[in-house]
Amino acid sequence: MKTTIYMVRHGESPKTEGNERERGLTDKGSSDANRITELLKEEGIDVFVSSPYKRAILTIEELAQSLDKEIIVIEDLKEMVFLSEDRIMPDKELYPYLERILSDTDFTFPGGESSGICQKRAILILKDILTKYRGQKVAIGTHGLVMTLMMRYFDKQYDLNFLLQTSKPDIYRMELIDEELVETKKLWEASQ
Repeated sequence: MKTTIYMVRHGESPKTEGNERERGLTDKGSSDANRITELLKEEGIDVFVSSPYKRAILTIEELAQSLDKEIIVIEDLKEMVFLSEDRIMPDKELYPYLERILSDTDFTFPGGESSGICQKRAILILKDILTKYRGQKVAIGTHGLVMTLMMRYFDKQYDLNFLLQTSKPDIYRMELIDEELVETKKLWEASQ
């Protein structure tokens, strides 16, 4: 039986305020969330789950509300913890390490977690989703690196180059039969 997963990477979010958990969306991120609603409202999505981070929830919230659905917030879908639970790591500090983060599954920053640990916790949740909502369509409010790690579990082509080519927001529709990925399609076009 086919289960459809919509990986919805969060929209643009300011890295200058608050902490990782509380960062919201920029004006562009909010506008893009409206476009996500228009793009996906006819897909027949049954279930909405999200990272607990505000930017991920806000990106799919309007769509869920338009379909009269609740968002199930799951702690272990949070982004990879880079430094400490709530500390923001600027892109200029993070990006030079992305290749190492993805190639060395044991590498960590002080107080952070490795990509191996992050992938393991996210995949446990994704497998639970695939079991619990088998045959349904599920939208996941997610983050760039954790999305890449979940997709990479099924297909090694989802690597650093893939991550660097994604946008904020981004949407990938994954078709799975049981736990086998049979098709992935990019649905978001940044120039829309």
